[in-house]
Amino acid sequence: MGKRILFFLLTNVLVMTTIVIVWSIISRFTNFGGSFETGGPGLGIDYASLMVFSLIVGFTGAFISLAMSRWMAKKMMNVKVLDPNGPLTERERFVVEKVHRLSRAAGLMHMPEVGIYQSAEVNAFATGPSKKRSLVAVSSGLLDAMDDDAVEGVIAHEVAHISNGDMVTMTLLQGVVNTFVVFLSRVAAIIVSRFVRSELQWIVQFAAIIVFQILFSILGSIVVSAFSRYREYHADRGGADLAGRDKMAHALRSLKAYLDRTKLNDGTDDSAVQTMKISGRGGVMKLFSTHPDLDDRIARLEQR
Repeated sequence: MGKRILFFLLTNVLVMTTIVIVWSIISRFTNFGGSFETGGPGLGIDYASLMVFSLIVGFTGAFISLAMSRWMAKKMMNVKVLDPNGPLTERERFVVEKVHRLSRAAGLMHMPEVGIYQSAEVNAFATGPSKKRSLVAVSSGLLDAMDDDAVEGVIAHEVAHISNGDMVTMTLLQGVVNTFVVFLSRVAAIIVSRFVRSELQWIVQFAAIIVFQILFSILGSIVVSAFSRYREYHADRGGADLAGRDKMAHALRSLKAYLDRTKLNDGTDDSAVQTMKISGRGGVMKLFSTHPDLDDRIARLEQR
């Protein structure tokens, strides 16, 4: 289920890095873009201009990532989009009808695209730049491992993400995070460049911006992941409203049972199943988990 966040974060880092590289090259060889160093006292940084620049780049990167999210998901996961009016297998027809019925129940005016991707993992995700241009995709492994009620609960959870506008809200948060990432990486790069000879300062500053931007983006993902965990509880409640609390709880228990079955013989977890997907992780990695622990999600749903 966390694939929508994984795709969004990955696309955001690539887009932001590309923007900064292009801007730095243009600024170096033309007067367009200029410099944020004033030569004044202290660090000599024009903080006001840098903040305006950071806001523009930060939110531009976030909204480009949002616009690309559905296309990126299809390409990376090789999603087969199902045509509701075309020839479909019984299982494909079941998925399409469930997505459409639950979408109507959620009040969506435009039906999401529905897709299936071939993977043994038990997973599903929803993504897209808006409620009008959204995608719900499920893995073949999920359809093979779960019964109809559990599949319906999972689909209801993903439709709730679309209905709640979680991708747009995530984009606004990512824009704020990006702004601080761009701002802080430039300040840190300027400081680092002061420790080398003047003829090397530009190349050192350029390299330092890229390094610091990637580093601060990773740290910023902690904030985005925390918000994602918070929204998962809302999507669980939304899924319960659409499919019924029993089916939503059954879906979560089925996911937990699947995770339990993926335990290796030595008792360690299959991290490929847990990372950025359907269940949170413990320890420090919990900060980067996009999903809360399944036991906690089940308990909150039952206590509702």
